[in-house]
Amino acid sequence: MTETDARARRLAERIQVIVAETIEFRVKDPRMGFITITDARVSGDLREATVFYTVLGDDTEQVETAAALESAKGMLRTEVGRQTGIRHTPSLAFVADAIPETARHLDGLLRQAQAADERVHEQAASATYAGDADPYRHDNEDAEVVPPPAVDPVVDEMGGASA
Repeated sequence: MTETDARARRLAERIQVIVAETIEFRVKDPRMGFITITDARVSGDLREATVFYTVLGDDTEQVETAAALESAKGMLRTEVGRQTGIRHTPSLAFVADAIPETARHLDGLLRQAQAADERVHEQAASATYAGDADPYRHDNEDAEVVPPPAVDPVVDEMGGASA
């Protein structure tokens, strides 16, 4: 990891905390819903920051929160610049995080897998063996041992045998 990458990562973590605290304590927009800042990423040149967020609520609350974030973007950027003290304050872009939708999708897939496992378990409980219950040969049985068939060597065009 280069020094620039480490610096961008540290700045992104700091921006995430600053934006979350500022939204919680200073933004008084009634359109702002129950919001969680999930991640922040900063470009390599430290000029642009993308802040990911989730909103608890329906689609209307998500749209209203996005509008409130856009209107508070200037105040949030000013606060980031004041608290970080860097020469150029990165511009902020807010992106709704897809974590809740992805989590719901994965929960659905896990429920389907669990239901399939239960069906297989139910079938296995009532299943019987296709052959004998004990398919292994025991020493006390008088079974005839049949040797495997002999393999004919392959003859090539020159008439010689090859293995």
